[in-house]
Amino acid sequence: MNDHRIRSIVFVALFTALTVIGTMIKIPLPTGAFVHLGNAVLLLAVLLLGYVKGSLAGGLGFAIFDLLNGYATEAPYFILESFIVGAFAYGAFLLFKKRPQAIWQLVVIGSVTGLAKLAMTQLKNTVMLWYLGSSWSGAWSAAVIKLPATVINVVATILIVAIAYFPLKAAIQRVTKGLIN
Repeated sequence: MNDHRIRSIVFVALFTALTVIGTMIKIPLPTGAFVHLGNAVLLLAVLLLGYVKGSLAGGLGFAIFDLLNGYATEAPYFILESFIVGAFAYGAFLLFKKRPQAIWQLVVIGSVTGLAKLAMTQLKNTVMLWYLGSSWSGAWSAAVIKLPATVINVVATILIVAIAYFPLKAAIQRVTKGLIN
């Protein structure tokens, strides 16, 4: 196995572990949902590792968290959601030619990512409630009640990524340059 493949596997594993840890750092809300840092790790993984590796790391991290915390039935959904939300993140990243230079650009990327996360959360919760017997409009309304936690997660994600992206990118570049030289 060459150094590049090993490095890729290590970074995916690292961001998978960071997603699990970030999701475990949670603040419960009265709705039953919780605020956590896992979404910020997913976005950082997509920006630093690329779409496929970053989404894979985030999806695996969320799935492992779910398996360890009694949410096993939701694990496959969160792998899928990581790739969908990751696609929106990467699309916004491409708007800046994969080289954001300012915090406002990270805020834009985070906002696009956040809108995708909000849409996926609303859709998932609506479909789950509808499947359980609610009318579509009742399911939609009940799902809206759960969105405040996601809104808080989105805002936290934007702030964390805006603060952490540039130092992490520089650190990864130093590490990978040191491995090549």
